[in-house]
Amino acid sequence: MSIWYSFWDLLPLEMLHWDFMKNALLALLLMAPLFGLLSTMIVTGRMSFFSDALGHSAFTGIAIGSIFGMAAPIWAAVGFSIGFALLFSWVRSRSNQAADTLIGVFSSSAVALGIFIATLGGGSFTKYNKFLIGDILSVTPQEIGMLAVVLVGVVVFWVVFSNRLSLVSIHPQLASSRGHSVELCQTLFTAAIAVVVTLSISSVGLLILNSLLVLPAAAARNISRNLRQYTLFSVLFALTAGLGGLTVSYYLGSSAGAAISLILTMIFAVTFAMRKGRA
Repeated sequence: MSIWYSFWDLLPLEMLHWDFMKNALLALLLMAPLFGLLSTMIVTGRMSFFSDALGHSAFTGIAIGSIFGMAAPIWAAVGFSIGFALLFSWVRSRSNQAADTLIGVFSSSAVALGIFIATLGGGSFTKYNKFLIGDILSVTPQEIGMLAVVLVGVVVFWVVFSNRLSLVSIHPQLASSRGHSVELCQTLFTAAIAVVVTLSISSVGLLILNSLLVLPAAAARNISRNLRQYTLFSVLFALTAGLGGLTVSYYLGSSAGAAISLILTMIFAVTFAMRKGRA
């Protein structure tokens, strides 16, 4: 980390003279590819609202961890979210209900349980504000290390499963006939989303996390002509919005997560206009 700090000290950038801003920048450079890659799989797999449901389950896990006095309730959130994702995959594979209906059931149940536990005994919501709004400026070197490990895992997962997951999402019967385990692909995918959502929640916030997992690929889809462009534009848009949002947050004193989400919304609007113009 000392080399990282020293490098930015050489540049005439006021906001990067502070160690907390250097930590935030490094965290964003790790999270942006995470969001960009997962976003393509989420949008292709039509799982946009599932990532939102996982955010609710992560909040429930944090509330459970706090109730039991855990020093780092985020690990309770990781465990609960993975269990939530696995249960959803199991029920989805055995139900004739539409996926969005099941997501609604799981999402509403998770948020209700989280609020119930958080307010048990007259508890206050104040201590959960960090997880609701997010604060990337307080990210620690240990959290950055976890993000680096998760990024490597997601890249490996994307290389191995992206094509299979696309086939499973578009035509599950064809995927099954070719020997691909539809349930295994969906289970691993939901577990991967669970880990990323949970570890990102304290940095970007539960309230806007879903937009960061959907907007990069949604914007990329407007102008991409093939899968390679789709992935490249998604990661590029996530990086652009991350750097822009961090800069806006520093100079205007706003929430970094909200600024990133708004920039992604503007990128989506521009790419949508470009698509309509080409049509």
